[in-house]
Amino acid sequence: MSALTRDEAQLRAQLLDVHRYTVELDLTTGDETFDSRTVIRFTTRSDGDTFLEVKPAELRSVTLDGQPLDPDSLHEDRLPLKNLTAGEHELRAEASMRYSRTGEGMHRFTDPVDGETYLYTQLAMDDVQRVFPAFDQPDLKAVFEVSVKAPDEWTVLANGITERGADGIWRAAPTPPISTYLVAVAAGPWHSVRTEHRGLPFGIHCRRSLAPYLDVDTEEIFEVTRACYDRYHEKFEEPYPFDSYDQAFVPEFNAGAMENPGLVTFRDEFVYRSAVTDTERQLRAMVISHEMAHMWFGDLVTLKWWDDIWLNESFAEYMGYQTTAEATRFSDPWTEFGVTRKAWGYEADQRPTTHPVAPEGVDDAATALLNFDGISYAKGASALRQLAAWLGEKDFLAGINTHFARHRFGNATLADFLDSLASVTERDVRAWADSWLRTTGVDTLTPVIETADGARTLTVDHKGSRPHRIVAGLYDHDVADEGRLVLRERLELDVPQDAPRPIGKRPALLLLNDGDLTYAKVRFDAESFASVRSSLSGLPDPLTRAIVWNSLRDAVRDGELAPGAYLEIARAHLPRETDLAIVQGVLVFASGQIADQYLPAEERPAALATLTALCRDLLRRTEDGDHPGLRLIAVRHLINVAAHPDTIAAWLADGTVPGGPELDPDLRWRILARLAVLGATDEAAIAAELARDPSATSQEGAARCRAALPDVAAKRAAWAAMFEGDDLSNYLFTATAHGFWQPEQADLVREYVPRFYEESVPLAARRGPAIAASVGRWCFPAHAVDAEHVRLGEACLDRDDLTPSLRRALADRASRRCRRLPWLRHVALLRLATHGTRPRSLIRPEPNERP
Repeated sequence: MSALTRDEAQLRAQLLDVHRYTVELDLTTGDETFDSRTVIRFTTRSDGDTFLEVKPAELRSVTLDGQPLDPDSLHEDRLPLKNLTAGEHELRAEASMRYSRTGEGMHRFTDPVDGETYLYTQLAMDDVQRVFPAFDQPDLKAVFEVSVKAPDEWTVLANGITERGADGIWRAAPTPPISTYLVAVAAGPWHSVRTEHRGLPFGIHCRRSLAPYLDVDTEEIFEVTRACYDRYHEKFEEPYPFDSYDQAFVPEFNAGAMENPGLVTFRDEFVYRSAVTDTERQLRAMVISHEMAHMWFGDLVTLKWWDDIWLNESFAEYMGYQTTAEATRFSDPWTEFGVTRKAWGYEADQRPTTHPVAPEGVDDAATALLNFDGISYAKGASALRQLAAWLGEKDFLAGINTHFARHRFGNATLADFLDSLASVTERDVRAWADSWLRTTGVDTLTPVIETADGARTLTVDHKGSRPHRIVAGLYDHDVADEGRLVLRERLELDVPQDAPRPIGKRPALLLLNDGDLTYAKVRFDAESFASVRSSLSGLPDPLTRAIVWNSLRDAVRDGELAPGAYLEIARAHLPRETDLAIVQGVLVFASGQIADQYLPAEERPAALATLTALCRDLLRRTEDGDHPGLRLIAVRHLINVAAHPDTIAAWLADGTVPGGPELDPDLRWRILARLAVLGATDEAAIAAELARDPSATSQEGAARCRAALPDVAAKRAAWAAMFEGDDLSNYLFTATAHGFWQPEQADLVREYVPRFYEESVPLAARRGPAIAASVGRWCFPAHAVDAEHVRLGEACLDRDDLTPSLRRALADRASRRCRRLPWLRHVALLRLATHGTRPRSLIRPEPNERP
């Protein structure tokens, strides 16, 4: 399959004006394929040649202006259109198309609970050709008329309001002009709940087997949807541009959600079958807000080419968090953004594969797909948050509204966006964009406190090139409680500074970027770091504590703080933490990266013991039942780090944790997976649990448990399922990968490390970008941090037959692994010199050997 290049897209856009697609889909032709009939009406501005894309099981017929074309002329999913004359044309095509099991194109899923089948499309970035022929590029917008033949008991959803005719065919209202990748269809026996808000039809939909769980949360989902809709209409002058707003929770969805106009699709894990924390509910609200923002930025105004994907995602990410904070009961989503999303951006921006927020080298659609990452989302959103602070909210929104008015139902570029902003402000937004959007890497800000003539001043040491508008928080010890820190004042600073800033008496803690308004790593002076170690949990604001925790995490990654020191700080302060996002984020980093990957294998048991003790402290603190979310997080992580099976096996047998909670499906499968790793369960127990709850989620749980069993035959079977066959869906593939590699089983799976590099390349080529990304992310043997693994990875990356998705995923994982090698090497060298007597928390790499 050939990826469309920017040059090809520009030439085609100069030649064509596409008016309308009429698409007829027949979903009643069997389990493997569906029929697709398409009429495309377009105009050529001059004589010329072009092509359209289609990826059929069988291309049965094609006619252009009534004249047949040879279906056999299709080559690499491109159908040439030769000798077009200037003027109007009509192309008709009939094809049989394959259903997908990888979440690309028309995905087909059969619910194991009741045997019902559901279909939905996911067409971004260039998968429309898996459903119908198209001129598949974002700047050839057109009107779409879609009709669908489906089984009698099914409901069909689409971008516009759908109605079933007397002939049994579902017809969707014609869309306004939209891009090909935004066309959407979802079909099946949906459980639907409908309402209306301000004259607009709202609907939410899920599989029938999830109906009881959706019904519990219906009002919360609608409440968030209404609140965000109203808030966007306060921010934006352009009204919501489509005829309805449906939200479908669909199975085996690769992303969090997709902003199809009028029909947003979400992964149906957002329909909660098990207990969740309020932070997880907040995340769902944010995703709802994020996708609704796309209705304006992405759907109404769409990027011209994929190099501006950040314009879609950064804007929606920023607006998603900001509008959730402004309009819903979840008033502090920026703490979760700082802990999870920003960390994602920082890590991505320090890899060899980093790129600018607004990259210029996106030469084809396959390359563009790689940029759906922490830079386009988290760094871009951080940049826009800084822009809003720099311009002021009023001018920022005025520029956005100008942009919508100028480009409604059209396409736009970064230059167009900057022109819109420049029209409402005297600030040099183009210079700002050059500094923030065209550069890579993370700036580092370090406070320098100096005393001269009895006066103390603050200077910010700035490593990097971007200007920053930040706040410096000055905190003093509480005279009534030395463990608490109280805010003295916050100083607004522009970096670079014109002059040192007076600060009065020296604070116990000076925190740069308090409020988290910019995108930069922050460091501490020595006295401030001492206060962090003694009083971190005594800081009054969750977002402030999150910034400190992020700085500690960054210092570990940069080789400036020993992993053991991070664990010591977590052990001291996390049991007193109240913010759920912080507790979750710290435990994920401490267990998944420090214990599992940064520390040598022989030190991992002590780290797990530390984390177990920490989780037990959290359990004791929550025995009164006042903090169910905190207790749930503690239970989950105590299961994850259990080094011995007795306690969690007793919980499973009893069906409850002493003092609560009772075990729901998520906790039961979590325990069983850990028991499998520890060799304390077997296939019979896994099969019994699956029989108890034969849901899709349980099928994934069983796949993970079976792959985690410390048994040669189990590993062989899991490997064969992933690498030798193509039957696993995207979700079952990922679940199997989650179970396969376990640090406790390093010797058992050692032979598979070189096999991973040999066999992942043909697998990725065979199964496509979605599975390729899963191979690189979830199948990667992350526990194997040694020089031989580095050599194998480098040799694989030197191959010229890697798909772009696999190459990027492997390069990113290799970068993360190489950051850990210096720590392990220094541990070994130190042991040789000191016979292992030096405390782990004092170990640091040499200054000239930064990871």
